[in-house]
Amino acid sequence: MELETDLDTNEQHPSTGKRMIVMILGVVGLALLIAAIWISAILTRIHGAPKGEPPQTVTTTSAATSAWQPTLSAVGTLRAVKGADLAFEVAGVVTRIGAHPGRDVKQGQLLIQLNDSVEAAQLKQLQAALSLTRVNLARAKEQLAIHAISQGDYDAALADFQGKEASVQQAAAIVAKKRLNAPFGGRVGILTTSPGAYLNAGISAVTLQQLDPIYADFYLPQREVASLKQGQKVELAFDAFPGQTFKGAVTTINPKVDAATRNIQVEATLRNPKHQLLPGMFASVSMEVGSKVQYLTLPQTAITYNPYGATVFVARKGEFTGPDGAKHEGLKAEQVFVTTGLTRGDQVAILKGLEAGDVVVTSGGLKLKNGTPLIVNNSLTPSNDPNPAPQEQ
Repeated sequence: MELETDLDTNEQHPSTGKRMIVMILGVVGLALLIAAIWISAILTRIHGAPKGEPPQTVTTTSAATSAWQPTLSAVGTLRAVKGADLAFEVAGVVTRIGAHPGRDVKQGQLLIQLNDSVEAAQLKQLQAALSLTRVNLARAKEQLAIHAISQGDYDAALADFQGKEASVQQAAAIVAKKRLNAPFGGRVGILTTSPGAYLNAGISAVTLQQLDPIYADFYLPQREVASLKQGQKVELAFDAFPGQTFKGAVTTINPKVDAATRNIQVEATLRNPKHQLLPGMFASVSMEVGSKVQYLTLPQTAITYNPYGATVFVARKGEFTGPDGAKHEGLKAEQVFVTTGLTRGDQVAILKGLEAGDVVVTSGGLKLKNGTPLIVNNSLTPSNDPNPAPQEQ
């Protein structure tokens, strides 16, 4: 029996080996078929792909020189030429309000009156005593002239008169401190007191501001000190008056630089006849420095800023390969490094890298690379205004 089993096993080995060989050949054939199909698809896509890069639509402008007035920009704060928060030197009860809030007053006009009945009575008493000593002094002078009294008696009468006169002046000063008068002409602020209210000494009772003219204080870096001088023209813009500028001139340059910020304070004065501008307002200041220069300018949209430098795309005439594989003549993109300078409005000055007349791409540059064919469509170009105004104006 064992012999028969061995014979049967030996008879099955050749058929199993054949089947394994057939299976391996089938897998290999299938893999080759898949590879052939994949390679055929790739070759078909390669042969069907465009031979060259398709053209891109862009807008362009010609780089040109223009007169450029160098300016310095800063942020400033308005300050009244004369302005104060007024307070009493003595305490008391308010008896009268002599000014209307928000209206202009003249210098010396009564603003607030405190109760001064006691002080006024004391003043009258001292004035009466002064009148008596004045008469006594005159009589003593006459008697001294005829030697009816001694020099010592006259000196005593004179000292008594001078003492009474000083007392009257002191009482008059106390009475005056019960009146708050305008130290200068200006506009009265909001009054937060009324007759019958008690005011403490030193507490602000009302603000008074002179609005025309008005100061603008701003700071510039110390490196600009050499370019600053009195009389320079400045323009100020305010969020409260969009599209409107106010002109002024530099009146004072601080004689020292702030040691903490290394900035120098500059004061400009501007007219404010309509009292539109108020102390404390924020201002954007632009100041002209030096004489006009000629700069090559471009719209800021034409510049691409990168860590390795600023670049633009210039439209150059040349030969390129079209999508059909044929050679064509036309405009193609060329990337150029540039050195930028000052900016004004929508424009930027180009110091190096371009020449006047170069045609520069102003929009659509993000999809370009060197050699990209260009189609120029300037029906809608980016803004290129040196002094842009808000669109709603």
